[in-house]
Amino acid sequence: MTLADRWLLPEGVDEALPLQAAKIEHLRRTLLNLHESWGYQLVIPPLLEYLDSLLTGAGSDLEIETFKVIDQLSGRLMGIRADFTSQVARIDAHCLKDEGVQRLSYCGSVLRTMPTGLDGSRCPIQLGAEIYGHGGVESDIEVLSLMLQTLSVAGLKNLVLDLGHVDIVSGILSACQLEEEQQSKLIELYKAKDLPELDRYVESLDLVAKQKEWLVTLPRLCGGTEVLQRAETLFAGVSDSIAQALALLSQVSEAVTKRFPDVGLHFDLSDLVSYSYHTGLVFAAYLPAHGNAIARGGRYNNIGQVFGRSRPATGFSTDVKALVGLVDVSVEQASTVLAPVCSSAELWQKVNELRSEGYRVIEALDDSELACADFTLELSGQTWQLVPVKN
Repeated sequence: MTLADRWLLPEGVDEALPLQAAKIEHLRRTLLNLHESWGYQLVIPPLLEYLDSLLTGAGSDLEIETFKVIDQLSGRLMGIRADFTSQVARIDAHCLKDEGVQRLSYCGSVLRTMPTGLDGSRCPIQLGAEIYGHGGVESDIEVLSLMLQTLSVAGLKNLVLDLGHVDIVSGILSACQLEEEQQSKLIELYKAKDLPELDRYVESLDLVAKQKEWLVTLPRLCGGTEVLQRAETLFAGVSDSIAQALALLSQVSEAVTKRFPDVGLHFDLSDLVSYSYHTGLVFAAYLPAHGNAIARGGRYNNIGQVFGRSRPATGFSTDVKALVGLVDVSVEQASTVLAPVCSSAELWQKVNELRSEGYRVIEALDDSELACADFTLELSGQTWQLVPVKN
């Protein structure tokens, strides 16, 4: 690397300069305060853990996204977190051990091996909230509501909520009695939304006409609430799990409409873009003309089992840096006071008093700092006084 290239950052890795950093930190504090007002307790998991703990139960998708390093103390393989969910599940199962409902929130940097989304970031600041110990639709609705409230407080409008349920895809694949290789191929096509190839592949399978109709129609069940009615008709009698999933989607959509009448609803019954640890309702929030989900979540009931305690769980996450890029975060700037270098106890006391009152006090190291000041601190008789800077 030449001297001229040493300032370059790796692809997908960025930094925040003072104004951007102030906006990110202001929004982080605002959103964590919101979560606290809902009863969510803050946890701060470590940036890296032993790999067998970090990825246990998380699925192969997170394994691919995780940077690996060797611990120089133990010689064991460690991973830098790419997502918080497994860590928070470990905290609930192993550290807190509360048998009741547990509400936890978090915010911190994650690192991913590959860029995600159109912005190509590999180092989001992930903020999220999770409920452990409740498996009913009420906790799904609570987490979903907190996600929408989080985005609203951040300043986002015209949100569209995308809803799905993993039991619909798994129920159809199970009803068709497909081999594991065939199921994997169909899941790959559903994730890619490759409908022409899906049609060709399904036609090649040894299935009855009704089963083929289920498989090719499923990814086309996208749209408003009419999608649920079409699915109920098409999949009537296929399995109880599908019927229950459709009923849950209907119940959740009704609750969201009552609480957030300005949020648009969209259903995608073959949505498989979430992490593979999800076990029930999955959801994502979008903005018009913005291709990436700005927040995403769902239910993952089995993730704590590997830590010795399997509890129902649901949650969501978003990227604070991405949110700041989508809205004009307003940060109130404190008035700046330029003071002489503190050479006396009296001046030192006055500077600290001003800082405690909310002023930003800078000790003048040279004359160039006067340009950023609103006031100067000058000695008048025996007292130090604020003097406005004339523009």
